[in-house]
Amino acid sequence: MTEILAAEPQIFVTDMARALAYYGDILGFRTVFTFGEPLFYAQVGRAGARINVRLVAAVPFDAAFRAREADALSVTLALDEAEPLFREYQAAGAIFHQGLRSEDWGAKSFIVADPDGNLIAFAGS
Repeated sequence: MTEILAAEPQIFVTDMARALAYYGDILGFRTVFTFGEPLFYAQVGRAGARINVRLVAAVPFDAAFRAREADALSVTLALDEAEPLFREYQAAGAIFHQGLRSEDWGAKSFIVADPDGNLIAFAGS
């Protein structure tokens, strides 16, 4: 039987250069690859996580969607420890949708937003 080795969620952005700069400079992801001329697809990675980044003409999560679904996540990333990464992102100037908090199920989590409104959750001990 074939085993699934990893997940690579896809997010949608309206400005690829801005997105890659945010994921790189603020969130510490490296650009794994880019594709297209002009550039319309890329992948960023950090440790074992990979996120595919796709250029689109308009933000898919507009104000009306966010009013109805304020906490709709694009990606959730599992961590061993949440607080050190939260502090790193604070120092780097990340956009937080939710600060670090202890969840009822025992995890510590926080959520960052990218410039296009994609919400990335980070959860660990």
